[in-house]
Amino acid sequence: MSCSKPLIPSRHLLSTFSQYLRPQPASRGVSAGRIGTALRSSQLSCRAASAGANAPMRRSFNTSTTRTYKTVQEQRSRYRSGPFSWKAGLLFLSSGAGLVFYFRYEKLRMERKRVAEAAKGVGKPKVGGPFDLLDHNGKPFTAEDLKGKYALVYFGFTHCPDICPEELDKMAQMIDIVEAARPRTLRPVFITCDPARDTPAVVKEYLAEFHPALIGLTGGWEQVKAVCKAYRVYFSTPPNVKPGQDYLVDHSIYFYLMDPDGDFVEAIGRQHSPERGAEIILSHIKDWSGKLDRS
Repeated sequence: MSCSKPLIPSRHLLSTFSQYLRPQPASRGVSAGRIGTALRSSQLSCRAASAGANAPMRRSFNTSTTRTYKTVQEQRSRYRSGPFSWKAGLLFLSSGAGLVFYFRYEKLRMERKRVAEAAKGVGKPKVGGPFDLLDHNGKPFTAEDLKGKYALVYFGFTHCPDICPEELDKMAQMIDIVEAARPRTLRPVFITCDPARDTPAVVKEYLAEFHPALIGLTGGWEQVKAVCKAYRVYFSTPPNVKPGQDYLVDHSIYFYLMDPDGDFVEAIGRQHSPERGAEIILSHIKDWSGKLDRS
């Protein structure tokens, strides 16, 4: 194997070689031997250099990811706590609580939606419908005037000794709670079941004792009977009542919650407290995705 680069003798070699070229008869044989040894040594050096140049370059890479710690206490704390920490535990608990709250809220919302959809019926509403009455100011009031807001409808009469005053007091409290949370989203309506005695003027004076936002409705016997039938309210008032005649009036005791489209949503009974009744109303208002009349 020959050297890839040209052989360049060193100065020491040239100096030694020139000395042996001088005429020295006593040591001529030895000089020749020394020259050959020097030449062979230079060739071996060149071969070694060439082999080092042609050898492939190897690099070593460290693939281990060793984490360094600043202090011994930090390293001990890491091994003592393991892969979990209080931050990870807090995040896990927070996420779990959030999921539980979300699923409970969705469950209640879907239940309210199911009740509202079931109350609408197929083709014709099960509760509610068109009517033509007069308000406490003597102006016409129809089912279309209920739309745009949530309406809370109650049936009663002004000569009711105890049930109607109690329920109207509860209705007034619900109105205040809803108004404080969602202003101008609820339309409270009182419809009389005793049209012979409850004229617009009588209804107006009676409702003024409970809440100024209440709208009183009355009308003729046929008109009141029709609206009670539409709302599935028991109606027992006799027709053709003479002035001063005594008779009994019986009716259902429920608050009927109607949505802004005029569809029945849910009934609130005597078992509901004012706070619970207001909570039901506000839940439906919150679920409503359409437009609300806030005038």
